Amino acid sequence: MLDFRNINTLWASILVETLVRSGLRTAVISPGSRSTPVTIAFARHPQVGAIPILDERSASFLALGHAKASGQATVLVCTSGTAGANYFPAIIEAYESQVPLLVLTADRPSELRDCASGQTIDQQKLFGRYIHKYAELAVPEADLKQLRYLRQTVVQAWQKCHTPIAGPVHLNCPFRDPLAPIEDSQAHTFAGTIDEDFFRHITTYFDQTGAFEGTLLPAERQNIASRQGVTMNMAHPQIGLPSALGQTEQGLIIAGPAQPQHPQTYCEAIATLAKTLGWPVLAEGLSPLRNWANLNPYLVTTYDVLLRHSHHAEALIPEQVIQLGTLPTSKVLRQWLEQIDPIRWVITQTGRNQDPLHGKVIHLPVSLADLAITLLPLQRTATPYCKAWCARDAIARQRMANQMQSHAGLFESKLSWLLPTLLPPRTPLMIANSMPVRDVEWFWPLNDRKIQPYFSRGANGIDGTLSTALGIAYHHKQAVLLTGDLALLHDSNGFLNATHRDRHLTILLVNNQGGGIFEMLPVAQFEPPFETFFATPQSINFAILAAAHGISHQHIQTWEALSKTLAHMPSSGVRLLELSCDRKRDTQYRMTLLEELGKFD
Repeated sequence: MLDFRNINTLWASILVETLVRSGLRTAVISPGSRSTPVTIAFARHPQVGAIPILDERSASFLALGHAKASGQATVLVCTSGTAGANYFPAIIEAYESQVPLLVLTADRPSELRDCASGQTIDQQKLFGRYIHKYAELAVPEADLKQLRYLRQTVVQAWQKCHTPIAGPVHLNCPFRDPLAPIEDSQAHTFAGTIDEDFFRHITTYFDQTGAFEGTLLPAERQNIASRQGVTMNMAHPQIGLPSALGQTEQGLIIAGPAQPQHPQTYCEAIATLAKTLGWPVLAEGLSPLRNWANLNPYLVTTYDVLLRHSHHAEALIPEQVIQLGTLPTSKVLRQWLEQIDPIRWVITQTGRNQDPLHGKVIHLPVSLADLAITLLPLQRTATPYCKAWCARDAIARQRMANQMQSHAGLFESKLSWLLPTLLPPRTPLMIANSMPVRDVEWFWPLNDRKIQPYFSRGANGIDGTLSTALGIAYHHKQAVLLTGDLALLHDSNGFLNATHRDRHLTILLVNNQGGGIFEMLPVAQFEPPFETFFATPQSINFAILAAAHGISHQHIQTWEALSKTLAHMPSSGVRLLELSCDRKRDTQYRMTLLEELGKFD
C-alpha cells in the first residue's frame, strides 16, 4: 500500500508497510495536523485495524489493554505538542508491566522549534527512562538511502518492543509541509524502485511463541510452533542453578500477578513444578492459577487470612521459597516474609530487582519452563509441610463459603467470590486497582472456568481503567471490567470510545460513593480531613452518564438479577451494571471476615 503522491506520503507508507510485515495489526490514532501523513498511511492499509480515539490519554490506555491481550505491540499515533505528553501514564504502566507499545509522535522539523512555532514543545526523550528505545526519525527525503534507513530503523524499533523484555518504544517523527497527500512528482521517481523486493527480507519477527515464551514448557513451545509452521531449536541450554535449590521438603512456591499469553501452559508449568517438589503454591488472584484449579492439587488461596494468626504463621514457616515474578498484593504475606526472611529464589527474566523486602534473595534469570525441567529429577509427593498448608486452606475456604452463602444482601467483596460462577468460561476480566484487586486476592475461589484476569499492577494506579478494558475487549471481542466508582470516573473519557459494533464490554461497577480502599487504612480514623480529601465522595448519577454516551445501564438489586444478566453476554456495545454498596458497612464486614476466617486450630 505504498503512496507515491509526495515524499511525505511515501515515507509514511513505507513506515507502515514495514510495521505490517513485521507483525503489526492495530494502530490507535488521535486526530491532529502534523501527524496527517502517518494517519493516512495507517487508515489506508487493509491489514491494519486503525482505531480513532479523540483523547490521547484514553487512546494510550486502550492501546495498552490491546497489547496486554494480544502480546504484540500496538502502535500509538498523535500530533505534535502536548498530545504525546498525555501518553505518559500509560507509557509508565507499559514499562513497569512489560507491555509492548510503539509510540509515534509527529513533530515539527528542527527549523520550526524554539521559535514560537505553534503546537511545538521539546519532544526529545519525552518519556525519560520509561522506554526501551528512543529515536528521532530524519525528516522525509527523496533519497533511496534514506528510505532504506527508515525501513531499518522501524524494524529495529518493532523488535525492541518485544525483546529481550517487552516494553514501550518511542519514535519522534518530524514532517515538513505539505502534510496532506498533495501530488508531487518527486516521489513518482521511486515507483519502479520501491517494490516488493524492497520489503522481501522483512519477516514477522514476533510469533505467538515469542513474548511470553519463558512461561512455556519446551514441549509446549514446540507444539505451538509446529501448529504455526515455525521451526524451533529446542536444544536444552545449560542452566547453572544453585545446588541448594529445592533441597528441602519444607518449601513454598509463591506465584504473584501474571497475565501470560498462554494461561493453560503457564498453569501446567507451575503444576509440574509443584508436583516435582511436593511444595504448596500460594496463588495470587491476579493470575490464571485459581481459574485452572484442576491442574494443580497444591494451590492455596487463603494465605492472607491464615497468616493474620500467629499459630498458623509460626507453623507454616518455610525453609525455602521460590517466588515467581513479583510478590502477591497481600500486605500480610509481605510482612510475614519480611519477618521470617527465608531464602527466596526469585524467578525473573526481566533483570529487575523483584524484592521490595530486601531479604535473603537470589534472583535467577531463568524461565519457569527451564526451572521445572532442571528440578524434574526430584519427583516428590506432597510433603507434610505442603499437606499442612492445604489442610488449613481447605478449612478457611469452607468457612469463607459458609459466610458468603449466608450473606444475602449486596456486599462488594461477595462479588469477587461469586464471579467465577457467574461469568462465562474463558471470560477476559479486567480488574481495577484499589479495592477490586484486593477483594479478588482475598476472596476469589478456586474454580476451573479458565477466566483470564488482566490488571495494571506495574505502577498500581487507577489511570485509564476503562480505556484499558476497552482495549482488551477490542482484541478478545468480549470482556468484563470489575471496577469501583472512582476508578471508572477517573477515566470517564473512555466512554467516548464505546461505539465498536463488533466488540462488547460489560462493566461491573461497585458504587460505594467514594474511595473504599482508604477506609481500610489508618488515616480513616482522622476526620477531618478523611472524608473530603481521601474518601473523596461523589454523587454521580451513572444512569445519566451512561445515557449521555448511549450506553445501556442497569441497576442490579440482587445476586439473582446479576446472575441472570451475566448469563447472556452481548456481542457489541457497552453495558454498565451498577451495584450500590455501603462503603463503611462493607469495610467493617470485610475486616471482620478477614480476621475471623483464620480463627481455628
